Amino acid sequence: MDINLLKSRFYELYGDGDIDMFFSPSRINLIGEHIDYNGGKVLPGAIQIGTYGIARKRGDNILRLASENFDLKVVTCIDNLRYEKEHNWGNYPKGVVHEMKTRGYNVSGMDILVKGNIPNGAGLSSSASLELLIAEMINVLFNEGNISKIELAKLSQRAENQFVGVNCGIMDQFAIAMGKKNKAILLDTDTLVYDYIDMDLKDNILVIMNTNKRRELSDSKYNERRMECDRALEIIKGHKDIDYLCQLNIDEFEQLKTHIKEENIRKRAEHAVYENDRVNRASEALIHGEIEVLGELLKQSHKSLRDLYEVTGIELDTIVFAANSYDHCLGARMTGAGFGGCAVAIVKKTYVDDFISYVGKAYKEKIGYDAEFIVTGIDDGTRQI
Repeated sequence: MDINLLKSRFYELYGDGDIDMFFSPSRINLIGEHIDYNGGKVLPGAIQIGTYGIARKRGDNILRLASENFDLKVVTCIDNLRYEKEHNWGNYPKGVVHEMKTRGYNVSGMDILVKGNIPNGAGLSSSASLELLIAEMINVLFNEGNISKIELAKLSQRAENQFVGVNCGIMDQFAIAMGKKNKAILLDTDTLVYDYIDMDLKDNILVIMNTNKRRELSDSKYNERRMECDRALEIIKGHKDIDYLCQLNIDEFEQLKTHIKEENIRKRAEHAVYENDRVNRASEALIHGEIEVLGELLKQSHKSLRDLYEVTGIELDTIVFAANSYDHCLGARMTGAGFGGCAVAIVKKTYVDDFISYVGKAYKEKIGYDAEFIVTGIDDGTRQI
């Protein structure tokens, strides 16, 4: 990213003056999919691609938003913020400003320019990256940096839930806010208790595989899956006092699942409980350097997301099948909400180029267009630069 070019563009749009610059990473989730809203554990990390932003305070309550990724520019007043479909990407910054203002934090007008290098619609949490970018701007510019990273993550999640209308869990915002270089985050999404784990894959490396099948979270079946899990929880609560599906261990679920008569509801719950168990085993494998075990757990996770949670599709299944067919890939699975977007693979470092060639060829032959491959490290969280 050429920061000087972004600064020049800011001055073109808004004129000369003092500015502050920020960066907010994207995230990858190694394992633990669709359980952050079921009280489960997840194993994400921030990555080196993300969203850059420049901000300047204004002397009024006008909010001006521009992006180098989209033609649309948004001008609004922070005293009258509401979701407006025509404001498209601008609703995410608006939602964060609205949430922080509602919660009593200091905020006034700003001129903002952003530019991201996250593939658009790839399921790498570009929305959460943008939300945390705006939250950190407000934290630094108006609140002396005194708002904790965890609070910024919670505020950003509420903005997406209540202002934008996507019923996401806390994982994306937490991982982006709390990221630490070369560390995965083992996060209990129920309690927000977390541990950093060394992301030491030995002689292997993470490869992100973008199907280039664009997905729009708010237009997907994401909210439907959440409602199905809520229905499973409601049924089980009639027989056991729990707050989340992932409070059940596997033995408890197997005893209780007969009470769930609808097959699709039972399948969603089964994925959540077993996926939570996989996260616990994956974190132990990572701690003990058992990368082959970790790879096998990734394969199991994808199978569950395909057959039980039904959120993959031909593009994700094709790219994951190709990856798992490659001799020097230890394991691959879809990552993110699904319905398109990305998968992640653990690959021997010395074979990465050949892996990309092999999987790319297989994918294009079946799907008809190219996939994109990103080799990136684990990074620190949202910050002023």
